[in-house]
Amino acid sequence: MNIALLGYGKMGKTIEQIAIKRGHNIILTVDKDDKDYDITRADVAIDFSIPTVAYNNISNCLNNQVPVISGTTGWLDNYDNAVALCKEKKGAFIYASNYSLGVNIFFELNKTLAKMMSTLKQYNVSMEEIHHTQKLDAPSGTAISLANDIISQHTSYDNWKLNESDETTIPIVSKRIEDVPGTHSINYESEVDTISIEHIAHTRQGFALGAVIAAEWIVGKTGVFTMNDVLNIG
Repeated sequence: MNIALLGYGKMGKTIEQIAIKRGHNIILTVDKDDKDYDITRADVAIDFSIPTVAYNNISNCLNNQVPVISGTTGWLDNYDNAVALCKEKKGAFIYASNYSLGVNIFFELNKTLAKMMSTLKQYNVSMEEIHHTQKLDAPSGTAISLANDIISQHTSYDNWKLNESDETTIPIVSKRIEDVPGTHSINYESEVDTISIEHIAHTRQGFALGAVIAAEWIVGKTGVFTMNDVLNIG
């Protein structure tokens, strides 16, 4: 399979290594300042770029009938536009805030726990995420996904905020520490105890592997999908 990498930072280079090990060809690498390239050479594109160029990358793929996997966060004001374009062009598109197989299992655990805790009003929920210092957005896309999933299952909460809380708002604390691939924790605290779940990424390999698996899965399909479709969970 011929893969185009849109974004060639640390994650792009890790994806490249894993894709080659799995027998694929990297036929194109595009950095943020690259303008003139032929995306039609690719069977599938994987976008791990930056928020300011992600939507243009995705649109270019969809307009040229190239399936696209995006893991860039911070551009989601344009997500609905990407979905509409994908449907208009009868293309194929997956966005995930996190492609790690373990994190996607963690998403499901989070939703299940939130539903269980929704009747226990003595517990207050809070979240913390830690990433490397090069990460541009805060809170992380994964943290936002986790918070939104809690809101969908827990009747006491209708919003999240960075470093702020009230009775109906989930506080998210974001920390940036050198060389931390990604840690996400969710805590339910009462006066008598605390219940916590946590996912700790040890390397970027898990994110990259999940993205390559998603790229393998989407080729030949039409529609807007999620990692739940790829992993057949949820």
